[in-house]
Amino acid sequence: MRPCLIRRARREHHLTGSHSRACLGQACFALFTRVLSARAIHRGNRMSDVIASRVTGRIEGDFVVFMIGMRINKPWKLHKWLPVARAMPKMLKELEAAPPEVGFLGHNGLSSAIVQYWRSFDHLERYARNREALHWPAWVEFNRRMKQSRGDVGIWHETYKVRAGEYEALYSGMPPYGLGKAGARTAVTGEIDSARQRIGMV
Repeated sequence: MRPCLIRRARREHHLTGSHSRACLGQACFALFTRVLSARAIHRGNRMSDVIASRVTGRIEGDFVVFMIGMRINKPWKLHKWLPVARAMPKMLKELEAAPPEVGFLGHNGLSSAIVQYWRSFDHLERYARNREALHWPAWVEFNRRMKQSRGDVGIWHETYKVRAGEYEALYSGMPPYGLGKAGARTAVTGEIDSARQRIGMV
């Protein structure tokens, strides 16, 4: 076999192997995120917690919605993304136990995209930059580890400042969840039966 054909065969074998590892890694991560999503809804929620009616959620005054997630670009590099995946549950437990002055209102549980509710952006930023809290050292370590390989693991977040009354939520046959768990729940009546009515556009 000519040298060029040998090199081509080796290259194709290498790519096939990499593709197989990527597919296996993606399948494992997909299962991992599905388990997290299921736990997010069922964690601490018994069947008796299910509200067998339509309710809406309300938070008094302005608040902030913070969304954060992770993308595994190279699933076979467990040493890169597993520490990130392990860090978030610890942070959420820390926030759940935090006193009201921290400004953390609640979250939707562990999933591929975590939604957090905060009293204000100042509260959120203060926690993120607190050297004594869990987030800051985890963020510093992540940046150190990813300095030369940011393509291996992706991190994203989005922050929204929500003005009082300019949002709507609906939960039907659900345990307390999301905004309806972070704030107060109200039965959906004729006056707030539609999304347009709940968001105050009528």
